[in-house]
Amino acid sequence: MDKYIGKRLDGRYEIKEIIGVGGMAMVYKAYDTIDDRIVAVKILREEFLANEEFRRRFKNESKAIAVLSHPNIVKVYDVSFGDEIQYIVMEYIDGITLKQYIERKQCLDEREAVYFTIQILRALQHAHSKGIVHRDIKPQNIMLLKDGTIKVTDFGIARFSRSEQRTMTDKAIGSVHYISPEQAKGEFTDEKSDIYSVGVLLYEMLTGQLPFESDSAVSVAIMQLQREPVWPRQINENIPLGLEQIVMHAMEKDPEKRYQSATEMLNDLEAFRKKPQIVFSYVHNVDESPTKYIGEIGESDDNSEDGEETVKKPPMVAIMAGIAAAFIVVIVVAVIIFYNVFMKEGTSEEIPCPNFVGLLYTEVMADPIYSEYNIVLREYENSDQPYDTIIRQTPTQDTPIKSGSTIQLVVSSGPRTMELPSDLVGLRLNDVKTRLDDLGISYTVEERYSNVVNGEAEYAADIVMQTNPEPGSLIATGQTVTIYVSLGKAPTLVTVPSLANYTLETAEQMLLNYGLSLGNVTYEDNGDVAANCIIRQTPEPDSQVEAYSKVDVVVSTGVSPEPTVYTGTIHLDFSQEMNIRANSIVLYLNNNVIGSTTSTINLATTKSAEIPYETTEAQGVVLIRINGYNYQELAYDFANNTLNYVNRVYDDSPFINVTSSEPSSSSSTPSSSSPSSSASRPDDDDDDDTSSAPSTSSGTASSNTSRRTGRTYDD
Repeated sequence: MDKYIGKRLDGRYEIKEIIGVGGMAMVYKAYDTIDDRIVAVKILREEFLANEEFRRRFKNESKAIAVLSHPNIVKVYDVSFGDEIQYIVMEYIDGITLKQYIERKQCLDEREAVYFTIQILRALQHAHSKGIVHRDIKPQNIMLLKDGTIKVTDFGIARFSRSEQRTMTDKAIGSVHYISPEQAKGEFTDEKSDIYSVGVLLYEMLTGQLPFESDSAVSVAIMQLQREPVWPRQINENIPLGLEQIVMHAMEKDPEKRYQSATEMLNDLEAFRKKPQIVFSYVHNVDESPTKYIGEIGESDDNSEDGEETVKKPPMVAIMAGIAAAFIVVIVVAVIIFYNVFMKEGTSEEIPCPNFVGLLYTEVMADPIYSEYNIVLREYENSDQPYDTIIRQTPTQDTPIKSGSTIQLVVSSGPRTMELPSDLVGLRLNDVKTRLDDLGISYTVEERYSNVVNGEAEYAADIVMQTNPEPGSLIATGQTVTIYVSLGKAPTLVTVPSLANYTLETAEQMLLNYGLSLGNVTYEDNGDVAANCIIRQTPEPDSQVEAYSKVDVVVSTGVSPEPTVYTGTIHLDFSQEMNIRANSIVLYLNNNVIGSTTSTINLATTKSAEIPYETTEAQGVVLIRINGYNYQELAYDFANNTLNYVNRVYDDSPFINVTSSEPSSSSSTPSSSSPSSSASRPDDDDDDDTSSAPSTSSGTASSNTSRRTGRTYDD
């Protein structure tokens, strides 16, 4: 089983199953536990994690595509760039790839092919306006929804770098059929490279085959550079001339002779949709010599002047053979018609014609229940119904028909499109509303504070700042346009929102909505906060700041930091009464051993000891045990290897007879006034130390003052 299935990424995305396999990434279906939705998660393959250049490109370009917002582009919700895993979270598409659809239908009619191509070009038009070039347009990277909507995927991930472009290998065979000649040569690529790929894709949809095919990617790349493809109408004579011209113009090998933008190609396709008989004036690099017939030219008449070529007349036998073949064809066709009209239909009973209106044309054609009818697609027609929906039929529902009868269907090509005016930004809201009302375009209005330029609002109040889709875009009839109108300059003081645990991209948008902006971004190792999410911020949440102030944030890497280890020695001084041998001296911190002696010390002669320690705590109270008995507690600063003060001396130690608990007046270290110990006294049973009875001395008791505690002890 795949190692990610069943796992939860960053505590949020539950991986369910694999839904796509690519050369550089795997795509999984997942559940977003926070937003309660199904998403697609694309995870970079492990073999690319070690490639710093690819990791950098993956990160930068993933952030770039996150700014794209278009109905024909798969949405990006979240990204993560950890050391162990890098992934992109996208909207989940319930559909099939355009490649699967082409393979299923073999060859698409021109209305369907044009409809799909227009959606792809609209997506590219939006991406190119943001400075993003796809570089890997192919039907495998395009999703087709049940309603006929196209979604373009894989922006900037499967692109060819210069190093990858110069050596074409079989690893690139999935894309090499669609790449432009300049890509194949490893040269500079721009928007026109995507146009070439769209031309190849349209060629494939119309003809059912690719312009160049070979057993190796290298051979195909060479063909892209050197060969001209077979013209589409030579493969499928039903392709209109104008549409063939559009295909070949998009596939010009010289980028300067190609369409210069997605908009240019869109305009021609829209012109073709309105007038399928249109013919363009493009000149393609082809053999412009007069048409010649193979086998008829090349033999010169001995009597011809100046080597003039002579065309031989076809022999009479060939003419007669042609007439006979035509006669046979006519007879066969007549028999077929007679059988279908008089025999087949005449022997079947009449039945009510089924209802097809409201069904999807592609589903009807794939359903075996309708195989007994001769279903014909009469035409596509603009309609408010979704693309591929059957809107009319002949005969109508319940009309008596016989098995094998022809049923003609009219299928929706989707709503009509129109161009959103390109000069809406900068106008007053009422003026924009009036223009859109006159055009029959529906809209909604969202108010936002304007950016500030030189201390003043870039857009005054009531002025339109932006529209979505952008001005000049093609929109469908009935599509709603969002108008963003300025509220003017934001208030002087605004409340800072809490950004904790939000992704950097979401936090930036939140700040913009509050009239603030993102300041310095620093990263910090933190295993408790998900990667690319914010740990803390400055200024603090709920504080009042001036509008358009910057908010600095610290972002988690998702990696737990390595703890700091403190090492050193604790110096111990012992009183004169310690007439024993210390078999073990052990240091405890929070019930954990942090240091001990390695040899026996005779405390009768050795009045001090150096005990090494090692701990991850910066400071704390250390319990000292001698021969298994609690002796003393010290408040210690491990970060600086310094003693703060003696916290306590245990009165029940067998080798100490305490007669007074009052501190000496000359003591410089607090005793009874010291803070109480926070350390727990370890159980004696937990010690491996060997306890020994203390040595005692007889005679008159004399007072001795502890050097560190100020306490007085009796001999």
